[in-house]
Parts: sequence; C-alpha cells; structure tokens
Amino acid sequence: MWWKQHKWKVLIPVLIAAVLAGAFWYGGNAPGARGWTVPANEASQPALEGDLHDTPEPAQTKGPPAVPEPEETPVEHTPEPDTPDATEEPPNATPEQTPAPTASQQPRPSEQPEMAINPETGKDQYLTDPVPEGKPLPVEPQDVTIGTTAYSCTISISCATILDNLDLCDPEKKELVPEDGWILEPMTVTFYEGESVFNVLQRTCKQQKIHMEFEDTPMYNSAYIEGIHNLYEFDVGELSGWMYSVNDWFPNYGCSRYQLQDGDIVEWVYTCDYGADVGRPVT
Repeated sequence: MWWKQHKWKVLIPVLIAAVLAGAFWYGGNAPGARGWTVPANEASQPALEGDLHDTPEPAQTKGPPAVPEPEETPVEHTPEPDTPDATEEPPNATPEQTPAPTASQQPRPSEQPEMAINPETGKDQYLTDPVPEGKPLPVEPQDVTIGTTAYSCTISISCATILDNLDLCDPEKKELVPEDGWILEPMTVTFYEGESVFNVLQRTCKQQKIHMEFEDTPMYNSAYIEGIHNLYEFDVGELSGWMYSVNDWFPNYGCSRYQLQDGDIVEWVYTCDYGADVGRPVT
C-alpha cells in the first residue's frame, strides 16, 4: 500500500537525477571528453625522487634517461709492447762505452804533435832546432792534403835593405832595385786549407809576373828561395839573401813546412846581414 501511495515520490527524484547525470556526461564535462589520459609509462611506474620533471631542461640538451652503470669488474692488466726507455742504451750499444771527451779534452785542429828531437843533435830529422814555445810547429808537405776551403792572407816582397847597402850590391843588379824597395806591396791573396807559405809565394809571383827561382832541398824537406825579381843570394855580400816572416816571426824552418792560417801576414824580405837588418833576432 505504501509503495502505491509513495512510488512517484521516489521515482520522480530518481528520474530527475538520471537526466542530470546524462546531461553532465554528454555535455563535455566528463574527463574522457576533455582528452585527459594517463601516460602508459607513468601509469606503470611510480614517481621517483628527483625526477627530471621537477627541473625541466630544454629539449635539445636533454639526453636519454640515465642508465645505471654496471658494477666495475677488475680488468687484468695487459702489458704494453716494449718500447725503448730513455735511460736505456740503444740496441747497438756495446756493454761498455768510453765516454766522449769533453771540449777541454778534445785536441784542437791547430795543435800539432811535439817535434821529434834527436837527443844527440838537439834537432829534428830535418836539422831544425826546437821551435819556440807558442809558435807553430812545422808541417811536412808530404803529409798535407790541400782542401777546398778558401782563406786569405797578406803577402809582400821588399828589398829595401839593399838601398842602404848599394856599395855592396852587384853593379849589374843595382838597376833592379826599386826606388822605394817594394817589389810587391802588401796585398791580400786567397789560399786554400793546408797550403804553405811557399805555395802562396809561388802562385802570387806567377800571377803578378814576378820572377822567382827556388831549389828543392830534401835535407831540409823544403823549397829554398834562391832569387826573386832576379835578385839572388850573395848579390849584396856574403850574408845576403831572402828570408820570410809570418806575423813578425821568422820561422827556423823552410817555407814549404809553414802551413798558413787565415789572416796570416807573410813578409818576404831581402837581408844584407843574415837577418839582423830586417828584425830577425841574432841566435
């Protein structure tokens, strides 16, 4: 009886609620109608602490999600191929090597071996007295190889002493003596490594068309200059003849044994008193 009397009071509100619910759903307010969906990865994974969504980065710099690196496992060290150590000796080194001499121990090119003096005669094999200390030793011509390196020296030829001894001069030779005594004024010439004073004199006289005559003397292992400009030994007395000096020193050996050095000053002079009048010390 109650249902018959009150059923409309119950059905009417239910119908009204159903109508309102349908209007709400089809009117576009339902979540599905707004396009909202749950991402598959977020739906299946719980939120992590410090997720990248908390601090967004620009798309071009954002890389793939970090993958945890596998735990490192000890790797057995493989030795590298042998390479020569800086402190090791080269392969071709001998077990014992003699260290190279220092600069102070190395012989200088200009140094020559000592003269072999015969204790009985006090001279060397070519009858040369010991060379004063500090002066160049003779170099034997047969032991020299002429090189190609060019150097320069100064050479001159003078017979000025004859002007003071014309009374002793051979009358036929007086006209050969220049008024100033110069047969060849000092001039710079070229010579080559290993050449001697004789080599330079011979070549210069030939180039300057100056007469020069010499004689080979095996006893002294050198050429002996007999005459220059047709002025010979003994033309102005018994003590006259030709002598040479290098850098103001008169060597006590022949001109073929004096090996020139760059910048040397060579002077050929005619002496009338065995060198005393040209500055050669009396011995």
